[in-house]
Amino acid sequence: MNKPILERVTLQDGESANLVNENIKQLKAIFPDAFSEGGLNFDTLRQLMGDVSAIDESEEKYGLNWHGKKKARQVALTPSTGTLLPCPGESVDWDKTQNLFVEGDNLEVLKLLQKSYAGKVKMIYIDPPYNTGKEFVYPDNFQDNLETYLKYTGQIDDEGMKFSSNTESSGRYHTNWLNMIYPRIHLAKNLLTADGVILVSIDEHEVVNLRQLMNEVFGEENFISCLAWEKGRKNDAKFFSNGHEYVVIYARSQSYLREIKAMWREEKPGARDIWEKYLSLRKTHGENDSLIEVDLQDWYSSLPKSHPAKKWSRYKHIDKNGPWRDDNISWPGGGGPRYDVIHPKTKMPCAVPERGWVFSKPETMQQMIDLGIVEFREDHSAPPIRKSHIRPVNFELLSACEANEDESGDDSDNESEEDLATQVRGSYFYKQSQVSVKYLRNLFGKKVFNNPKDVDEISRLVRYTTSDDPNAIIMDFFAGSGTTGEAVMRLNSEDEGARRFILVQLPEPLDPSSKEQKVAAKFCEENNIPRNIAALSRERLRRAAKQINAQGEDKKIDTGFKVFSLASSSIKAWRPDRNDLEETLLSHQEHLVAGRSEEDVLYELLIKRGIDLGAPIQSKVVSGKSIYSIGYGVLFACLDETIDGEEVESIAQGILSWHHELAPASDSHVFFRDSAFSDDVSKTNMAAILEQNGITHVRSL
Repeated sequence: MNKPILERVTLQDGESANLVNENIKQLKAIFPDAFSEGGLNFDTLRQLMGDVSAIDESEEKYGLNWHGKKKARQVALTPSTGTLLPCPGESVDWDKTQNLFVEGDNLEVLKLLQKSYAGKVKMIYIDPPYNTGKEFVYPDNFQDNLETYLKYTGQIDDEGMKFSSNTESSGRYHTNWLNMIYPRIHLAKNLLTADGVILVSIDEHEVVNLRQLMNEVFGEENFISCLAWEKGRKNDAKFFSNGHEYVVIYARSQSYLREIKAMWREEKPGARDIWEKYLSLRKTHGENDSLIEVDLQDWYSSLPKSHPAKKWSRYKHIDKNGPWRDDNISWPGGGGPRYDVIHPKTKMPCAVPERGWVFSKPETMQQMIDLGIVEFREDHSAPPIRKSHIRPVNFELLSACEANEDESGDDSDNESEEDLATQVRGSYFYKQSQVSVKYLRNLFGKKVFNNPKDVDEISRLVRYTTSDDPNAIIMDFFAGSGTTGEAVMRLNSEDEGARRFILVQLPEPLDPSSKEQKVAAKFCEENNIPRNIAALSRERLRRAAKQINAQGEDKKIDTGFKVFSLASSSIKAWRPDRNDLEETLLSHQEHLVAGRSEEDVLYELLIKRGIDLGAPIQSKVVSGKSIYSIGYGVLFACLDETIDGEEVESIAQGILSWHHELAPASDSHVFFRDSAFSDDVSKTNMAAILEQNGITHVRSL
């Protein structure tokens, strides 16, 4: 039987991803035997998992517990009925940019981004509010977080629900902070790629609780490191100066990182200077490596002791791959393989290092000899030399990786790894906090942010953890001053990468009567921008983009950003008044919220259909009606308020022609405004024409 009218999109279709349903699907895929018509059989599930006695059912269990934890978990699993309204006027390069800036409560925004960005974000960096008893802002009521936000921003009438500080005298000092951060971390995990990582800045007040919470959400086995960021000494401290912060790092799956042999490295300070000097000498002396060596060593000698390249003056030899130095050819930790390596001149086996060869197999050793990475001495009485170049070539990195895969598990001697031109980061670093304050003061002309993160250090962390992916998506859902966004733009400017950022920031009002905020509030008034943190963050990105573009010459770097604002759905909720059903039905003849533009509805379709918000939107006019194509034909929409019966054929053919032209890989979805059709016959005809020509997903709003 033919479908009488177009399939109707309801508010439930407009919800964000239902994580409970997704979890059930995954569990059913792994343990189908545990499901029956009655649902999940927990006894069967326990049997399928193995030793039932190993399951701890006692009340006393190791872990982090607090009042409200169950509710906080449920908050993360409850879908959002909100949407993100496009704000082209607040944006930069709206039609071209792939970067996103979302103004709103990050809990709701994270829910809305689940469908479009699940498993796509390579790195998340957040600097959440520290629980110091005064700065932390949180919603008082978690029953409907979206409604709380809408009241907070004045989008609906205020009934006393507000955001407030978490004081130490509140009685639930740690509890309130945990209830805030837990659902956000839970949702963030779903967005990470299989090799993705999350970095969370935190101070001493909640670092212990954060570690336990992250262990629960990500699994203790996915803990990577806890960095200590020293920012300067506080001389007014009574006992010890806590001038440092922490950066806690977890992987989505550390086992997967090991499986793909991921290896994070960063360029040693001064290495680039050495390479650039080598290139200039190569131009001067051509293929004469000896002359280059002499001039390079003279250059090292001329450098002041403070120059970072001075430390690497051991890279004094030259071959076709650039400056190199001697490296260790023995197995780290001892007990390495022992086999004959024949000297090319004496034809005798070379002396074997006391700890064994660095390469586990003779075949690998021979490969390195053939590639010129291993160089023999005058005779066989001493082991040959392994080269390490200032700019390692691929096979050098592979050999270094093999050298440090000690089968005995003893990696105490990492000299060969540390002496490479790239290095592993240590867990401690120093960068004075005033550097970033001074930088932003110069950018804005006054001190508008009190404790901004250092853009160079965030850039360094982004580059380090995503070095294998110049197209990585970087996310920060506590965007604050916008440091992460600028860091991504500057990295792209340096290496012409195509990294993208997604920033989320609450439009927290700036109080002109506050000592700490009055400068920022006055700046907003003087520059005619909204008086809140989100608007100030966007202004920072605009100013930084101008600097980057001025310095970038002809580089085509994406320094724009699309701005979206959290709001209630454009699709009306079905809330019947049982005392006046007639009026309820009449009020729902139009299913879309009054005042919303076609663009508002289009972007809600993107969000709810799981399409990237950076996807291109094209439009054509057919029979005087605008038809939109999203993502090169993945989705079509005609949201005109009226479609007469005689216009159905031409509009349908216009969509079909465009669909054929774009030839999307998957079946397209087509959306219309339900109230636009003059009668049910027109709806039926539209659906029939499209379905007969291969477009089976035709729906109305």
